[in-house]
Amino acid sequence: MTAPARRIGSEDSETRQALLDAAEQLILEDGYAAATSRRVAARAGLKPQLVHYYFRTMDDLFLALVRRGAERNLELQARAMASPNPLRALWEVSCDPSGAAMTMELSALSNHRKVIQAELAAYAERFRTQQAEALAGVLERYGMDLESFPTDVVLFLITSTSQILMLEEKLGMSTGHAAFRAVVERELTRLEGQLEPGEASGRRSAD
Repeated sequence: MTAPARRIGSEDSETRQALLDAAEQLILEDGYAAATSRRVAARAGLKPQLVHYYFRTMDDLFLALVRRGAERNLELQARAMASPNPLRALWEVSCDPSGAAMTMELSALSNHRKVIQAELAAYAERFRTQQAEALAGVLERYGMDLESFPTDVVLFLITSTSQILMLEEKLGMSTGHAAFRAVVERELTRLEGQLEPGEASGRRSAD
């Protein structure tokens, strides 16, 4: 006789969201290795067995974190590209320290968890495709030479340089950063104008 499948808690449960929030906080504070079932439950103020009521394994919990973060980032990116200052907003989203820290930790985890590596890669491709589609129209509107600077190249420069900045600043490095940020600000101002004090560039925190 086949044993019945173990029940898993609802995906829209507040308890499940509290566990994901707790895991995210632990990862940002102490790295992915700190997110054990006991520590996640303790941070959420819940019993340890509830972790495995909502997630069969810790890999399932990490996958849920990847998916939640990816959907959040896709939404932030869509808002950025629809803003009055899309390049500046995209740069700010790319330079968000907490987002960069979480990406680095999950990327490190993916070296040991192939299922998480596959999920990260799938969302990264979706993320890059959405960026490229939106950015092409922006660059064309700004009169950029897309033959000399194709959309994919500009996009790669934005995302890669922002990630390197975040990585180095997390390590405590700062040489050349001020000069680089000044160049980025100069070019953003040239393309999109000076951002007035108190004027939003389009970035919004997730609710």
